[in-house]
Amino acid sequence: FISVITSFAFIGIALGVATLIIVTSVMNGFKEELLGRILGINGHISIAAVRNAPFDNYSDAVKMLEERIPGVDVAIPMVEKQLLATAGNTAEGVMVRGVRGIDLQKKQVLRDGFKDFDLKLFEGDIVVLGARLANKLGVMPGDEITLLSPNGKITMFGTVPRMKSYRVAGTFNFGMYEYDANFVFMPLAAAQKFFSLGNGVTGIDVTLKDEADTDYVRQVIGAAIESSGNKAFVYDYRQTNSAFFNAIDVERNVMFIVLTLIILVAVFNIITGLIMLVKDKGRDIAVLRTMGATKGMVMRIFFLDGAFIGVVGTFLGVVLA
Repeated sequence: FISVITSFAFIGIALGVATLIIVTSVMNGFKEELLGRILGINGHISIAAVRNAPFDNYSDAVKMLEERIPGVDVAIPMVEKQLLATAGNTAEGVMVRGVRGIDLQKKQVLRDGFKDFDLKLFEGDIVVLGARLANKLGVMPGDEITLLSPNGKITMFGTVPRMKSYRVAGTFNFGMYEYDANFVFMPLAAAQKFFSLGNGVTGIDVTLKDEADTDYVRQVIGAAIESSGNKAFVYDYRQTNSAFFNAIDVERNVMFIVLTLIILVAVFNIITGLIMLVKDKGRDIAVLRTMGATKGMVMRIFFLDGAFIGVVGTFLGVVLA
């Protein structure tokens, strides 16, 4: 009976440790996967122009970011606006991002997402839709969609929405629903023309070599903008996707606590087994004491027994996980 109780203690410790490692690993892996995709599409730090004041000298800014600020890997200028996309009788709100074709090749996630589209053809009045967005609009490569912007031209009859039709040159698939179902990519020159920005952009995405440098580089960029007398908003990916990462952190912490309680239950199994073992070995303990064994000696025997169960059970749990 004592051996059966000890076996259950072994199994309890092994399963508790294995479950703890597996679940926390899955949560950490999910966070890393999510972070990798988000930072692969966007950047660690975003620099957004203030309203009605686009960055006209973005080429110099990109060069300065990549060459003079330590830790910066890639800086991508872009035009990003929310529009309404229509195709036939279907309409969807979309996020239009205008970028240069050469910039799409600088990041692995972007290259993988556009693997079904030849980036050398990314020029002119074309758009590339997310695969899920194309399904919702019911369009295929070669079809046309119409983009409507509420910020149109002011006439004597009021504000006329700006609208223009574009040919769908292809689709992309990043593996994240939020992007595949809502984003439209178009060449930077076409976006600048559509939004009447001249040679300006609305923002610059900055990707770092090491995520740990995010706070430091953000402060350096903010200080550089202030010293130059320009105005811009500087924020990082944690602020942009705070809902995602806060939810993951809370869930991971709660799961760790719950799984730790499972291990505590296994520990109580060991305690119960040891108590029963002590009761069962009462006569043997008396003989040892009569032969001169001290209380400390007897206690060490059961201490080593419990430690053996805990250590071996933990080892088996780690191997199983």
